[in-house]
Amino acid sequence: MAVDNFTSRVTEFVFVGMSQPSEFEQFLFFLFLIVYIATWLGNVTIIITVISDHHLHMPLYIFLAHLAFLDVSESTVTAPKLLQMLISKNKTISFHGCLTQIFFFHFIGGTVAFSLTTMAVDRYLAIHKPLQYMIIMNKKTCFGIILCSWLGGSIHSMVQVALILQLPFCGPNILDNFYCDVPQVVRLACTDIYTVELLLVSNNGLGVTGTFIALLISYIIILFKIRNHVSEGKHKALSTCAAQITVVSLHFIPCIYIYDQPFKTFTENKVVSILYTVISPVVNPIIYTLRNTEMKNAIRRLVRKVLRFYQKDSKL
Repeated sequence: MAVDNFTSRVTEFVFVGMSQPSEFEQFLFFLFLIVYIATWLGNVTIIITVISDHHLHMPLYIFLAHLAFLDVSESTVTAPKLLQMLISKNKTISFHGCLTQIFFFHFIGGTVAFSLTTMAVDRYLAIHKPLQYMIIMNKKTCFGIILCSWLGGSIHSMVQVALILQLPFCGPNILDNFYCDVPQVVRLACTDIYTVELLLVSNNGLGVTGTFIALLISYIIILFKIRNHVSEGKHKALSTCAAQITVVSLHFIPCIYIYDQPFKTFTENKVVSILYTVISPVVNPIIYTLRNTEMKNAIRRLVRKVLRFYQKDSKL
């Protein structure tokens, strides 16, 4: 029988959600709503600050604004559906809606991974080739790197969806999660998933683990260079690298936990998923602004401009 005949039998998936008592759902709704709003406020503030302040028109801050945009996008893929499930009895998603969520989840997640890698390369060039840095990392190069990150994320995402589309879904439709992701969906296929599981673990788990190890090694080299060869601006360089290492760890460690294990359900998976999809996007801008004096000063200048504008407007 054709795969299309199988897939047509499942028209929607049902989320188990957070598996919390119903009386606790309202509390979680307001908690995650506050976090989601804070995600938007924090990351949009970074984007507007970088765009409006000419002092920040440098590769480091261009990449930071790009990462802030990705954080907002990544959170928006999962958070609205989570909030809707917490206040509604409707905990379903259509088959095509599920595939769409998987596509954008891995599209943006893959782009984030590539972007964090390019930010490490940027720091490496800034520390090891300070005289040639601005020539190499000009605006054209920066936007070319950002475009390549999006291209890499789209290819990664298309591979995930293409593999799922080859599977027949003919019966079970309960997803033990609060969003659609590859491991939970693949487990519902009405066929032997061993080969597909190996392909997906290789593509996701090993790829994420390898990238994380490579990034840690590169940052160790950068920190060693800063410690032994950099005198001017050492504190700033150390602070920037520490912030980037923290953000890299927050992104990659949960990914490694989720995608390196076989496609089985563990109690801790949902907690890790919350950390990865809800908490990380709101924490990233806090980490960067708290550890970056230039960014904090730029935000203060932006706030003063906004206040002056409203004061003038009120007088009129």
